[in-house]
Amino acid sequence: MRRTSINRILTGLILAVVLTHSSAVGQAFQRTEPEQVGMSAERLERMANLMDDYVESELIPGSVTLILKNGHLVYERAVGMRDREAGDPMAATDLFRIASQTKAVVSTAVLILQEQGKLNIQEPVGKYLPEWLETTVAVESEDGYDVVPANRPITIRDLLTHTAGVGWGQGHAAEEWEAADMRYWYLADRPEGIRQFARTVANLPMDAHPGERFVYGLNQDILGAVVEQAAGQPLDEFLQQHLFNPLGMVDTHFFVPAEKADRLSVVYGSTPDGLIRLTDKDDHYHGQGHYLDGPRATFGGGAGLVSTAQDYARFLQMWVDRGHLNGVRILSPTTVSLALSDHSQGRFTQPGREVGLAFGIVTDLGAYGMAGSEGEFGWGGAYHTSYFASPEHNMVVVYMTQTMIARPDVDDFAKLTALAYQAIVE
Repeated sequence: MRRTSINRILTGLILAVVLTHSSAVGQAFQRTEPEQVGMSAERLERMANLMDDYVESELIPGSVTLILKNGHLVYERAVGMRDREAGDPMAATDLFRIASQTKAVVSTAVLILQEQGKLNIQEPVGKYLPEWLETTVAVESEDGYDVVPANRPITIRDLLTHTAGVGWGQGHAAEEWEAADMRYWYLADRPEGIRQFARTVANLPMDAHPGERFVYGLNQDILGAVVEQAAGQPLDEFLQQHLFNPLGMVDTHFFVPAEKADRLSVVYGSTPDGLIRLTDKDDHYHGQGHYLDGPRATFGGGAGLVSTAQDYARFLQMWVDRGHLNGVRILSPTTVSLALSDHSQGRFTQPGREVGLAFGIVTDLGAYGMAGSEGEFGWGGAYHTSYFASPEHNMVVVYMTQTMIARPDVDDFAKLTALAYQAIVE
């Protein structure tokens, strides 16, 4: 057995002992037989067969799948490889770049600040970031596009619901965003910090007027700067103090600590000829990135975190439990109800699904047309991670893998969801 594999096994055993003997907040989830909480172990096994098939077919390098039911761990399985070239198997404790799953975490930070009386989500962003009081929009014209003043100030709620018009620099004014080196979502290589990043973005033409339509982009990155200003401390410190430490999320970071480097999963590309290990040669965000050896300066609120399946499940279970976990309250039930309501009001383009203040939410199961439940909330990330949680069934599902440029026949998200719901028998 390779030395790295032995070290990782020992690390996992030590971590299990630490979690078992830690305080109530930091304990690992209690492992429970599925039948004790209304699920079928036999039916859950179908999920194992599916994941094995994906790995054997080289559609994914490996994965970790975790399911909580009624707050109990009923399924946790690692399959495949963390690093195929090194012969290093995937482990349940491995770290994954979670990209846009970061958005819900930073949105939660905003809601915490509202509960502390330090901001209100109806306020203009410019109250905290003055350069955002007056923004511009690129609108199509006969000559290409015109830059006009925004019809009103962008609010914090606009950013939370992706209706601020802030994209990734791929709209009419793409050339201006390109010239400012502000295109796309990857911030781990940037040296300036999130506050200066927000200043630069404010001076570029947006893709739409505030409130006009759903525009996916740098919304939560700007919110990260708002959090820093309203809280008076760096984003990473605020999250550590008010979210990660209270919830026992011991493995969630913007950048990987050196002692955890051997737990970071390798990113692969899923191609018609099989999996390839991606490099940073062409573009770093399609490669392995700067999570280990970058400048560690810009905390990307939209796509910057790394985490584990267990950590992210703790975060989601807090939401399912209406703001608390193991006796520690993060949010009030009234804030949870507000956040899990429909705030996009038809501006989101997927039938039966709308957007709240932190997640996408299933609002009409018939229109949605897939396995699920009304009130289910979730999202995913660019590295092909995904998650959802059902308050109705008190179920949390976290799926972690690391691929970019996924083949169109990789249909794991929909099948995984269906297999999780079909395992509920009571």
